[in-house]
Amino acid sequence: MTRRTWIPITAAAAVVVAVGVALVAVRPWSDTVPQAGTTSSATSSPAPDVERSATQLRSDFLDDHVQGGRVVRTDQGGDTVSEGQAYGLLIAYANDDRRTFGAIWSWTQRHLVTDDDLLAWRWTPQDGVADEQSASDADLDAARALVLAGERWDDERYTTAGKTLASAILEHETATTDLGRILLPGPWADSEPYRYNASYASPAAFRILERATGDRRWTELEQGSSAVTAAVLDESDLPSDWSQVHADGTVDPMPASGDQGSVVYGWEAMRLPLRYAEACSADDRALAASVAPTLARSTRLAAQLDLGGTAVTGDTSGLAYAARAAAEHAAGSSSAAAADLRRMDRTAATTQTYYGDAWAALGATMLTSDVLGGCATAAGGAS
Repeated sequence: MTRRTWIPITAAAAVVVAVGVALVAVRPWSDTVPQAGTTSSATSSPAPDVERSATQLRSDFLDDHVQGGRVVRTDQGGDTVSEGQAYGLLIAYANDDRRTFGAIWSWTQRHLVTDDDLLAWRWTPQDGVADEQSASDADLDAARALVLAGERWDDERYTTAGKTLASAILEHETATTDLGRILLPGPWADSEPYRYNASYASPAAFRILERATGDRRWTELEQGSSAVTAAVLDESDLPSDWSQVHADGTVDPMPASGDQGSVVYGWEAMRLPLRYAEACSADDRALAASVAPTLARSTRLAAQLDLGGTAVTGDTSGLAYAARAAAEHAAGSSSAAAADLRRMDRTAATTQTYYGDAWAALGATMLTSDVLGGCATAAGGAS
């Protein structure tokens, strides 16, 4: 977890009431964590004279945010989250930077790996591990990076670590519904109705881990996650940051803060088009493409929209343009996608944040290369 508006608990479960349903073991929320991508917590700098390549975006992220193997949220008090370590692994791998990859994984092993073989989600220089709960998006991205690195660099240490993490995800961070197996945000969300974040699911990662482990549960997870994502998108024009999924497969959009706040398409949900645009299934890519018409209603995108596509903040984020580029790419609009990748770069460069920088690098990589094992370029679109 990173710029989320809520913080996980480590032991006692909180009970909140949302949309008239009691949610058990849901994390309490706090407004004390700055949100990445907001102008208030960002560092402004002049716009670049030229568009950066995916390689340069990745190098800039590693140069600006990795310190001794630790990915630092420089705009959020200097802490580290498991998601950031996973992003760093993917980005270093994509740059074929074995030294930085090794440093990031070594730091992660020393500081974040739990007794359950998952990754503790938050670490601070003052306290060390500040919360031992895991975040499945980080665990999934890290496992993906590790098995890819083990294969490319013929390093069994990474392959073994990736498989171990993959096994722990299946054991502790999935649940079965009438729509199939779904990815829970963490072990804390294992009570029905399940708290759900559709942007955590990654069809490409599921396929990579199924290939590496031979465990058919990854195929079940890919199919179930796609079914729930389709159900989320059936509820509104844009996906909500958070939802709840009932055992019978019905889905309710939810605010990020339990029974408080608005239901929005924001920092979380914007990753969904990117995750699904790089999928190897045409049906999955169609899910990414389905949000393109709503996002195309305005050239300038805000960092948060309501589920009908209207801006609810004046803040901007490069991720917003990366997400629309992914949707356009999946819909076959290569010129529109390329234009939004340029907008993404300009926005990320002028409003610098850890999260925006990470997704500028990852977004450009996912949409213009198959280096991370996705199929976006094979499906056509921006290049």
